[in-house]
Amino acid sequence: MRECVRSAFRLAVVGAALGALAPAAALAQADFPRRAVKFVVPVPPGNMLDSMPRIIGEKLSARWGQPVVIENRPGAASNLGTEAVFKSEPDGYTLLVSPPGPLSVSQHVYPKLGFDPTAFVPVSTLIQFPFMLVVNAKAPDTTLADFIARAKANAGKISFGSPGVSSTPHLQMERFAAAAGVKFVHVPYPGLAPAMRDLIAGHIEAIFDTPGNVLPHVASGGVKVLAVTGPKRIPELPNVPAITESLPGIVHTDWFAVVAPPKTPSELATRLSQQIAETLKQPDVAKRVADFTVTAVGGSPAETAALIKRESELYRGLIASAGIKIEK
Repeated sequence: MRECVRSAFRLAVVGAALGALAPAAALAQADFPRRAVKFVVPVPPGNMLDSMPRIIGEKLSARWGQPVVIENRPGAASNLGTEAVFKSEPDGYTLLVSPPGPLSVSQHVYPKLGFDPTAFVPVSTLIQFPFMLVVNAKAPDTTLADFIARAKANAGKISFGSPGVSSTPHLQMERFAAAAGVKFVHVPYPGLAPAMRDLIAGHIEAIFDTPGNVLPHVASGGVKVLAVTGPKRIPELPNVPAITESLPGIVHTDWFAVVAPPKTPSELATRLSQQIAETLKQPDVAKRVADFTVTAVGGSPAETAALIKRESELYRGLIASAGIKIEK
């Protein structure tokens, strides 16, 4: 009888403790943030992925009355910074702002990772943008058909650059090559900027790059654009076709997403997502984002989760068919 009483008492104590924790957790979320929030960016400073969280972070800091710190942690195909966030506390104070690589690609090419990309808590899709197929301004090609014909006539001789093996520009070029029935030579670089420099210098013959990076070089006469990977032409270059006009179904838009460490409360992820979406709609932010020739999204956690999963399945098949694997 006494044991039953003691057991009932212990259960009551545990229940009371758990009941006290729930309001405390809710209060902590209601007060969020009470200190600096860190955006980990797994690429070097000075590019578009680095600029976007700074634009958003500046506004969120003003809204919260707390600093938003941008921490660049590049390395290992963006996996280093991603692993650091994966191991962080699930309290919303450390978030990852990532390109597709660590979330949708790495698990299909690296035999071992220090994180599980499926365990992150999606928060928001910041932006989306197409790639541009770019060649040197002096290249003999004036159309996409010209480029494909030249590649077929020079099988395995035309080189393209990318920011590394299994990067999305690399994988999309492999996808394009397979659809067009051509074979290229891949030249990996430590980033898109050095690849662009070598393209302009004539050391490589093509790259996929972002509109924000490409358009200034179009204006200066260093390169020309043969096609875009989006579902339709873009207003900035209305005479440049979408690849899908010649190769139906070859459509790609790259993206940046915000995710939180595993076990972050869904209510907190939703709140962060809503605040990011509201920030992206502010006129001055919308203008600054548009200056990069990208589309602001502000997707919900559910929409972001669906995007990451859909892209992961796409890249899994593409990587398998291209036989890409990194042995380390």
